[in-house]
Amino acid sequence: MPSHHNLLRGIAWLGIAILSWGGLFSVAKRTLPVLDPFFLGSARYAAGVLLFIAILWIIEGKQALRYGGRFLPAAVYGLFGFTAFNTFVWWGLAYTRPEHASIIMALQTPMIAIAVWLTRGLRPAPFTIGCVAAAVCGVLLVVTQGSLSHAFEGGSLTGDLLVFLGSVSWVIYTMAGSHFSGWSPLRMTVLTCIPGTIGLLAINIFTIANGYSLLPTFEQIWSVKWQLGYFVVFTVVLGVLGFNNGVKYLGALNAMLMLTLVPIIVFAIEAWLGRSFAAVEIGGAALVVAALAANNLYLRGISRSV
Repeated sequence: MPSHHNLLRGIAWLGIAILSWGGLFSVAKRTLPVLDPFFLGSARYAAGVLLFIAILWIIEGKQALRYGGRFLPAAVYGLFGFTAFNTFVWWGLAYTRPEHASIIMALQTPMIAIAVWLTRGLRPAPFTIGCVAAAVCGVLLVVTQGSLSHAFEGGSLTGDLLVFLGSVSWVIYTMAGSHFSGWSPLRMTVLTCIPGTIGLLAINIFTIANGYSLLPTFEQIWSVKWQLGYFVVFTVVLGVLGFNNGVKYLGALNAMLMLTLVPIIVFAIEAWLGRSFAAVEIGGAALVVAALAANNLYLRGISRSV
């Protein structure tokens, strides 16, 4: 158990991350009609990575910006964690709803358990497998609203699948830690973010050059300046730093438990903005949150007994 001092610090840092990420999908959904998903992803991190570099330089010194022979793994994981994740999620969000994206992203915790099973042969406990199954059922209830026909409305299924691919990309990124022993979480984040951001810029240049997207005008960018500021300062810098420090003080299990609040915040924001939800959607979201929380509490119990 963390000390009282670390508990308060961890809760404060994770509170910053949760509040920073809680509005991400709702704000992005309403920004995408102005900025296409490829520009949004690249602009968000082009500015964010500069702030990250400055923070790393100040905290750990300029020597921390050296890869020390680990550029290749940093580039590979950065392309998954930042390039693929942002490309798929923002592209998918253009077709689906914010609450769908948030509830699909919530599946990352059980997806990690499955990934560890497949790659390392560590079979999850039957209780965890049951929680994963329940969470998947909850996501399907939200996406389909109890009827498969709803999943195909307005390209929603395409958007949901793209967001799911983004989630898979982030799961791959979360398994990168063993390749960067000796690096702080901040250093790993920054040095993988740099090649990931270059990848985002390359994709944006490719889509513009081939007519898949258009470079926005200055007026368009200026019209969403506050949204862009929120994306860079809050969702990129404060969100990531808040989460990393929360894990440092509370541990990964407690941090992931608190992150189940993010879909709840998204549903609350959408309701406040006038979105109405069917009972089956609310029930599905509740099932996902309950399953993830139950599995987290179960794993915490095991870790205390070992």
